[in-house]
Amino acid sequence: MLTENDELVKITAVGTISIPKQFRKYLGIQKGDYVKISLQGDSLVVRRATIS
Repeated sequence: MLTENDELVKITAVGTISIPKQFRKYLGIQKGDYVKISLQGDSLVVRRATIS
């Protein structure tokens, strides 16, 4: 069941997903930025990353 904070996305043949526009805007990420992905139980957590 999807809630108002959920979005259904499809994994492509090469394993990529698209982060929905409203989530990118909220996190302040755009094309070329990096994100950090963590596995927590049965969930993936995506965080904005800063590369120095």
